[in-house]
Amino acid sequence: MQFSPQQFKPQARAALQDQDLQQALSRAKSGFIDKRRVAVEAFDDFEALRERGKRIRNHALEHMDIYLERLEAQVQAAGGHVHWAEDAEQARAIILELCHKASAKRVTKSKTMVGEEIGINEAMEADGLEVVETDLGEYIIQLAEEPPSHIIAPAIHKTRQQITELFDRYHHRGELKKKLREIPELVNEAREVLREKFLTADVGITGANFLIAETGSIALVTNEGNADLTHTLPRMHISISGIDKVVPTLEDASTLLRLLARSATGQEMSTYTTFVNGPRRDGDPDGPDEFHLVLLDNGRTRMLQGQFREMLRCIRCGACMNHCPVYAAVGGHAYGWVYPGPMGSVLTPLIVGLDKTRDLPHACTLNGRCASVCPVKIPLPKLLRQLRSEQYREGLMDSRNRLGLAFWGFFATRPRLYHTAAGLAIRVLHALSRGRGRFRRLPMAAGWTGSRDLPAPSRRTFQQVWKQQSKERGR
Repeated sequence: MQFSPQQFKPQARAALQDQDLQQALSRAKSGFIDKRRVAVEAFDDFEALRERGKRIRNHALEHMDIYLERLEAQVQAAGGHVHWAEDAEQARAIILELCHKASAKRVTKSKTMVGEEIGINEAMEADGLEVVETDLGEYIIQLAEEPPSHIIAPAIHKTRQQITELFDRYHHRGELKKKLREIPELVNEAREVLREKFLTADVGITGANFLIAETGSIALVTNEGNADLTHTLPRMHISISGIDKVVPTLEDASTLLRLLARSATGQEMSTYTTFVNGPRRDGDPDGPDEFHLVLLDNGRTRMLQGQFREMLRCIRCGACMNHCPVYAAVGGHAYGWVYPGPMGSVLTPLIVGLDKTRDLPHACTLNGRCASVCPVKIPLPKLLRQLRSEQYREGLMDSRNRLGLAFWGFFATRPRLYHTAAGLAIRVLHALSRGRGRFRRLPMAAGWTGSRDLPAPSRRTFQQVWKQQSKERGR
């Protein structure tokens, strides 16, 4: 199934008409929000923790070159290897070369958004490798041949019935077996299938939630333990990460982990939090013979030097999309690329190109919920407004929108004319509503009235009400 960031509007329309998707999204809506709220309320001063996390990420970005060099030295001291990839193509080439070196046939892979970003699965499969996703959600969408629709819950768009049908088709292959319908049954069957894959894999690929410069460690966070099996059992472990994931110390990583779990799933700490330090050493009971860390730039250095630097603070918790009314209505696939929701509406144009993602900066109501829950205080609405301004300056808006903005700007820069026109407009609209207080249809408002009524304005403008109330208060 193909999606494109250039097709947000038609993909969003299709999502709104997809009954299975709407059913899945409706069941997931409150779960993340309620669990985060409970976890935050149980923490004495979560705002102070957020502020500390913001300072840690800002400091790491300010001195990224120093910490990346320190990270490389520590990884090498532990017996590992560091590879630098300028873009997705170079990262794919490095990983394929390493798989050839290991004479690999089967590769197990835990969830990594950077892996999705570079399209590593497609590249390895085209090279003849068997690639097996080991995160349950990623495994489900791999069977469905779909991309993830959420950065921490990849199969959130799937109903239990759809998963039952997938497992029946791929696991039973026409055998006369009772279809599994309960969640524990489905999970156990997936474990049975994946166990053999873990034990026979030649290479394991993971992401990295954080890179710790102090020790050369990578931090892996899961609730299934699949990342631990992925990096310990095969002969070679490859970790791929964006360069922005580096943090100075273990203490800094500990702070960010406390923010990550609470913001993502409402947990105090994820079930499995593992720090990986290179390949197996003498005396270690398990672990890979080789460890390789692939560090990806892919536009991050450019972001570091520009006005969108704050986006690099992101720790990929998914809280912004969990609280986003647009994401809740259309799901992740409508955004057309790896990163959905508010963070994707900012990040995707910066990586893919603003000219290829024209609708994404506008896939937002600017209600501000994303910024209010972001654990590292990224001002996502502000960044989206900046992208809209970039579009206008670069002439990437269609002529209708540009004409509309120019028309509005003409009045907005002339206050007296604006107030006169606004007063006249609301009187006309109020009269047209005939006292009903709403419009079922209105010219040039079909995007709103197609699914709900449009409230009619009151008789007076805000400025008129303000002046009247101020006069009554004697101001």
